[in-house]
Amino acid sequence: MPRTLRRTNPANFKTMPLAVEASPEGLAYQGVGMPINFSQTLDKRRPISVEDPQRFRLELANLGVSVRLTLAWQGHDYWVLVRQQRLDRGDVVLKLISGYVPAQELNLPLHTAVQEIAEECLLETPEGWLNGRFKDTWLPAPYSDALRYRESAPFILRPGTGEALPVRSGSLTLIERPRAYVHLPTASLQLVYDMRMEIPKEVRGLSLYHVDERLEKGELVTRLSRSHPDLYLIPLKNGAPLAELYTLRKGKLLPAPTRGLYLAESFGRQEGWVVKEERVRWREWLSREGVPAPAKPKTRLGRITTRAKALMRLARLGRSSDR
Repeated sequence: MPRTLRRTNPANFKTMPLAVEASPEGLAYQGVGMPINFSQTLDKRRPISVEDPQRFRLELANLGVSVRLTLAWQGHDYWVLVRQQRLDRGDVVLKLISGYVPAQELNLPLHTAVQEIAEECLLETPEGWLNGRFKDTWLPAPYSDALRYRESAPFILRPGTGEALPVRSGSLTLIERPRAYVHLPTASLQLVYDMRMEIPKEVRGLSLYHVDERLEKGELVTRLSRSHPDLYLIPLKNGAPLAELYTLRKGKLLPAPTRGLYLAESFGRQEGWVVKEERVRWREWLSREGVPAPAKPKTRLGRITTRAKALMRLARLGRSSDR
């Protein structure tokens, strides 16, 4: 049965529309007008278009952040994705950890990104839930009233420095160089940060869970469901993704189905500063990335056929050697 972790008032969240100016040299944004609530933000997230994806001026509905989080666990690296049912778009996708940037943090989107990791990505061990540190600062424990957090062995969160074109908030250049794109179907600006989460060697029996807020009877309710962990891992080899998907339960990787799977627009094709796609099929994304699809397991009949063909080849070789 899902466990309720937190209830909050959605009226407490305010964000701001943005004025955005893009050129081949960089992108700049700043808040315009007055702060607006979540419902007003959704009303502004309507499809827009641009003539030149490299150079434009727009007013957008909101600023969002995403984190391409690499989990370092037992000597291997994995990208972390979360499952989300997007009510405003009527679909279910796997996406990066992400969230809306509140009005008071438009100049500090990295702070919002770190907060989203603490709120959405939960790590359980037999000794309790893991705390985390970002550089030398402890991450918040947003569900400490409902969950028992460990006092030892925190995970370490390290920021990456990207190589994307510069992004400015007003006159301030974001030094972490996040990837930026304007998502045309939702009239929003998204910043994608690279981060690395390192799990201590002494941690055993690790399970991963995703929790997200849902609007219920005027409240934002956060629940944890162990039967639906909703947090997935894509293994990496030499930094490149493999065509595999897993959940992690009590220290064991469990294969997850990928049939009919969609990824969110952050995995879509970016042209200049814009992304036009709402979502992308898993197999299409693998093809674009040049990732070979995994070999299909052979059935018993397939194995018999393979052995028969091998015996036939041996027989032909034997006849040719007798000549």
